[in-house]
Amino acid sequence: QVQLVESGGASVQTGGSLRLSCAARGYIWNCLAWFRQAPGKEREGVAGIGDHGWTTYADSVKGRFTISKDNAKNTLYLQMNDLRPEDTAMYYCAARAGTDVCYAELRSADFFYWGQGTQVTVSS
Repeated sequence: QVQLVESGGASVQTGGSLRLSCAARGYIWNCLAWFRQAPGKEREGVAGIGDHGWTTYADSVKGRFTISKDNAKNTLYLQMNDLRPEDTAMYYCAARAGTDVCYAELRSADFFYWGQGTQVTVSS
């Protein structure tokens, strides 16, 4: 049984930084991602990471967010810098099941395991 547990969400001011963590319990495949969902909006892919350090990012966060993982700790991270009010959302980590294949376009339907979410609020 796979379990994903996020942490690190907080309230910060514009321009601030946060690092989100996602601890995985159980075996997970190599395609992991962060998604976010703001009130009244659809869930959107933020960043993904696959084999050999391959990464993908939403245009809105390129240059500000960095996804990484520590295989020894089975933990996924999202370093978020230069945060903006439009980054305010619930952030979820997700893992694919049965495949290491990752696509540049992050779609919720491709991910099977999900964490419970951690709230990020950015005030101006």
